[in-house]
Amino acid sequence: MPPAGVDDEAAASVIAAAIGHGIRFFDVAPLYGGGLAEERLGRALACLPRDDYVLCTKTGVTRPYGETAMPRGAARRREFDRWDYGAKATRASIQASLARLRVDRLDVVHLHDVEDHLDDCLEAHDELQHLRSEGIVGAIGIGSNLTQPVLHLLARAEFSAILLAGRYTLLDQSGSALLDVARERGLGVVAGGVFNSGVLAAWPQPAPTFGYEPADREIAARTARIAFVCGRHGVPLAAAALQFVLAHPAVTTVLIGPRSVAELEASLAAVHEPIPDALWSDLEAQKIIPRASPRPGTSLESVLQSR
Repeated sequence: MPPAGVDDEAAASVIAAAIGHGIRFFDVAPLYGGGLAEERLGRALACLPRDDYVLCTKTGVTRPYGETAMPRGAARRREFDRWDYGAKATRASIQASLARLRVDRLDVVHLHDVEDHLDDCLEAHDELQHLRSEGIVGAIGIGSNLTQPVLHLLARAEFSAILLAGRYTLLDQSGSALLDVARERGLGVVAGGVFNSGVLAAWPQPAPTFGYEPADREIAARTARIAFVCGRHGVPLAAAALQFVLAHPAVTTVLIGPRSVAELEASLAAVHEPIPDALWSDLEAQKIIPRASPRPGTSLESVLQSR
């Protein structure tokens, strides 16, 4: 979802274009723009019957309304974000999300950025179970940029979904073991950050970012190697990045996070870009991806339709 920094008109255009292309899974959070993203999405989805789409939001952390991760006056990223996984705060968060999104139920709610609050977030989990029994919440999941907190919580409570961002990509496969666990347990995995905050979207770039920070030399060099291999096979870097993630059998949804209609169109084209199997073999030989990594099949279209 477009956060603050994208104006209302641009955000509405992106969502309308996504709807026009048949996209029906929408991920948002109170954190994004401190509620602004939920408001924008709620307005845009008002044209669709509620049963026609899947709506995913989160709870546990937010920030001042209309602000980005580096709000005015901040000395560091996320300085003014606020975490609260208490039962009262969780219920209030869900009620606020419902109002902003203009709906009476949520299909998926993830505990958001739990890594430093593993004990506290179990109280939020209990409250979400109560909300599920009331028909307000559907699936309860975990949304994180890290794998260990997710594995920790999976051992302590019942979850039915995972949102893992930036940990199963062409640059970082540290989430592979978690995806294997999810598949074994039948948990749906939403993969975010497939471009690792932009560095994998295209190469070269004047100021590439990785993990929302300037990409260091090692990341830049590794990305250049990947881009070189892709170029040798005539494949856009973004297409390889997207299709690598989509190929994993545990992944049910990939979040593309476009900030413009042009970015949306480019990502959709990348999903359907023909990629020769030799590219994946070459990436394996270069030790960029592990051997025997799941590969996109020849019928990617049918895979997308079945998910």
